[in-house]
Amino acid sequence: MSQTAPKRAEHIGSLLRPKPLTQAFRQHNAGELDDADFHAVQDAAIRDVVALQEEAGLQVATDGEFRRGSYWGHFIDPVAGLAVREARFAFRDDHGHEEAFTAAHVEAPVRRTRGISVDEFSFLKAATKVTPKLTMPSPPTFHFWRGAAALGPGSYADPAAFFADFAEVYRQEIADLYALGARYIQMDEVPLAMLCDPKVCERLAAEGEDPQALVGLYIDAINAALADRPADMVAGLHLCRGNHRGRFLSEGGYEPVAERMFGELKVDAFFLEYDTPRAGDFAPLRFLPADRRVVLGLISSKQPEMEDIDTLARRIGEAAAHVDLDRLSVSPQCGFASSAGGNPVTEEIERRKLALVVETAMAVWGQA
Repeated sequence: MSQTAPKRAEHIGSLLRPKPLTQAFRQHNAGELDDADFHAVQDAAIRDVVALQEEAGLQVATDGEFRRGSYWGHFIDPVAGLAVREARFAFRDDHGHEEAFTAAHVEAPVRRTRGISVDEFSFLKAATKVTPKLTMPSPPTFHFWRGAAALGPGSYADPAAFFADFAEVYRQEIADLYALGARYIQMDEVPLAMLCDPKVCERLAAEGEDPQALVGLYIDAINAALADRPADMVAGLHLCRGNHRGRFLSEGGYEPVAERMFGELKVDAFFLEYDTPRAGDFAPLRFLPADRRVVLGLISSKQPEMEDIDTLARRIGEAAAHVDLDRLSVSPQCGFASSAGGNPVTEEIERRKLALVVETAMAVWGQA
């Protein structure tokens, strides 16, 4: 595996959209801003956010996902057969408040009709002096949220058939990204994290689904999507418990899926959320193969309070009891804006937290 990524100091991908950008999205959606002017606002915002990352000392940069309304929504138009419907789950907070959301729906056989993120990557690569990272939603993102209802009449008889076709969408996209110079990609995966939650698994069983069968199905789907990845392209997998305006979807440590996930997934690194007690302890890291790395998401992108660097260093040391320190990195637990609305933190807090990631990496490893 290439040692150029992940870096010691990482971030997940999405960043807070500045007000001119969110306003431009609204105006463009309303037909009040043409494509050229809309893209010009996006371009300017991306240049600024790349500069923010570089000024924080990060050696890897994303475009903040500034061309997307959400982390997965940009797949809908370029992939024939996909639509949007209501999800069967809801975001919630620590006070029990819930918020519904939408999810992908498969209404016909899927086919990639054009590049999905190739333009995103081309612009990012030209805009940054550091390593450009391209994020993408994982294949299970397009199935789990609606369960059996995710596959509409006239699409697929079963999920395995859908994922077989969908893997080709990813393989084509990854090949085009590689040709443009992409050497570092990250898949964002929520369903496997959901399958760590006993209450979610109980609900699935009551609805006639086998949670452990889903674990295997989703591992196979991710591996199939990455099957033709060139050897010098690093692939990471971010496990997320839900991230929308500070709310979450699930809780529970990684133990229920850790042995299979770490042992069977053909990725180079795992980005794991460890910002709250909901994530459990570091013991599941004992299953990590010797040629894999872990990025510890210890800094919250959801809460404005700044973490203490000594506490962060101590927690990294605790993780090192299960995985060699040399195979660890640090990051926020998730992006700052998985959807356009963003989390309840300010751009100044975001900047300070990204700088804290770098400061922590320098304190622990002597490099970012």
